[in-house]
Amino acid sequence: LGIVPSSVVLTSFQVISRVFMIWAVTHSVKEVQSEDSVLLFVVAWTLTEIVRYSFYTFSLLNHLPYLIKWARYTLFIVLYPMGVSGELLTMYAALPFVRQAGLYSISLPNKYNFSFDYYAFLILVMISYIPIFPQLYFHMIHQRRKILFYTEEHKKFE
Repeated sequence: LGIVPSSVVLTSFQVISRVFMIWAVTHSVKEVQSEDSVLLFVVAWTLTEIVRYSFYTFSLLNHLPYLIKWARYTLFIVLYPMGVSGELLTMYAALPFVRQAGLYSISLPNKYNFSFDYYAFLILVMISYIPIFPQLYFHMIHQRRKILFYTEEHKKFE
């Protein structure tokens, strides 16, 4: 749509991962709903979205206060690891319940000749954070430097 300068791929990844955390983990495994880790990722997500949509709103109105711009490109330094930690701890807490109940798993034999182990899938999702988190985090660090510290003065020397 071009309303915000976000990548469709990154935005889709974020939406899918949040839907997954809410429905496929937290909603589906009732035992983890009272874990502190759920509060950790929900608070991180909430604060992130308040800052993000304040930034988008003021940007669209062409009246962006520096404090909101600063918050948009600084608070993630704490909020992103906080959210990721909450997500990983929640998935980890869900593992024994997923294994015990066989949640979302499909065993052979069946008419489709297909098997799926949700327990193993959750472990793979958790492992996928190892290469993905640093890439996204350092991309945001780079964006922060570019947006907050890259001034017209720097352009003169290029």
